[in-house]
Amino acid sequence: MTNQTLLSVSQMQAAFQAAVAAADPAGGVARAFADAAFTMPKGRVFVLSVGKAAGAMMDAALAALPKPHAALVVTNYENAGRVDGARVMAAGHPVPDENGLQAGLAVQKMLARTTRDDAVLVLVSGGGSALLPAPVSGVTLEEKAEVNRLLLGAGLDITQMNMVRQHLSRLKGGGLLQTASPAPVTALILSDVVGDDLRVIASGPTVAPIGTRADAMRLLEDHGLWARVPESVRMVLRRDDAPHSLPEAANYLVGSNAQSVAAAARALPGALADPVPLVGDVAEAAARIVALADRPGVTVLGGETTVTLRGTGAGGRNQELALRVALALQGRPGWRFLSGGTDGRDGPTDAAGAVVDGETIARIQAAGGDADALLANNDSYAALALANDLLITGGTGTNVADVQILAVQG
Repeated sequence: MTNQTLLSVSQMQAAFQAAVAAADPAGGVARAFADAAFTMPKGRVFVLSVGKAAGAMMDAALAALPKPHAALVVTNYENAGRVDGARVMAAGHPVPDENGLQAGLAVQKMLARTTRDDAVLVLVSGGGSALLPAPVSGVTLEEKAEVNRLLLGAGLDITQMNMVRQHLSRLKGGGLLQTASPAPVTALILSDVVGDDLRVIASGPTVAPIGTRADAMRLLEDHGLWARVPESVRMVLRRDDAPHSLPEAANYLVGSNAQSVAAAARALPGALADPVPLVGDVAEAAARIVALADRPGVTVLGGETTVTLRGTGAGGRNQELALRVALALQGRPGWRFLSGGTDGRDGPTDAAGAVVDGETIARIQAAGGDADALLANNDSYAALALANDLLITGGTGTNVADVQILAVQG
């Protein structure tokens, strides 16, 4: 990018949209069918699609299949819409709600009817963990939601959170395989997890658990959460881990963060796709971006950071990352940074993230805001709204974690 003009906001937004397009869930499902990932059974076909991309994945599957015996979509409210040939249920995300509980019961009821001559096709995308709470006996939905809130606010990464969630659910950590047994299960999976660990995506309904109950208990203890979770949850995790075998599933990955990062880089001539994921604490991730700002050019990254909630404001990991970078590089000319969630939703807000530059903090101050105070209150949304720097895309219908673009003028 040396001796070239700085990328405009619209150019960066277009590259971000290219990243989203690369994670098109319908295209991934269609490619899987073209590669013969699913074999028709002697008996009936049951199709379950769960996650933020559930609707589009179901549309593509129904276009490739003869009419299934049953088809159920479970997705978040923003992405819910009519799917011809399937029942659609909308539920809460990221905190489970009563509609999610009903969706979990509907899944169990549908799969309980299968036989060994049937086949189950499961379409999985990010968000599935919260959308199908299905709490184990002795744990209420409210108690499970409380655990979710504690995990989300403690700075745990997605692997750690889902290791706990799996042991509180009848469907996660391979529970769906047991419910569908004896019918064979094929899963087409759109990964929202850095590294594409299938045990972590949507808490692994079609694979073995991440860890044992004892592992989950130690994790909560190490992060000071053990005494804060409900007693019913502690009782579940204290139970002996009785070894048991799970039915095997045929699991296929149909989209990932790495593919989307590469697509964004291709949309920006001369851009470098950084192969090292941007993960961990958001403050450390911001420091990495700031260090990269010393090198002219365009760098595209992907990953998923974590935020520790200490205030009462609204925002998300992408907005907080962008605000931290803007604070560190305030007043410095010739750079621009985008950070966005490919699902179009960053935390409990209507923004996907933000696009910031050297004047972002000045714009916040001119509008009467204190960027440092807002950041301390985890109120990155309010700060970036004052600067008019929010990235608003609406729900995208897909989810492969986050994409970042840093442009530095030479």
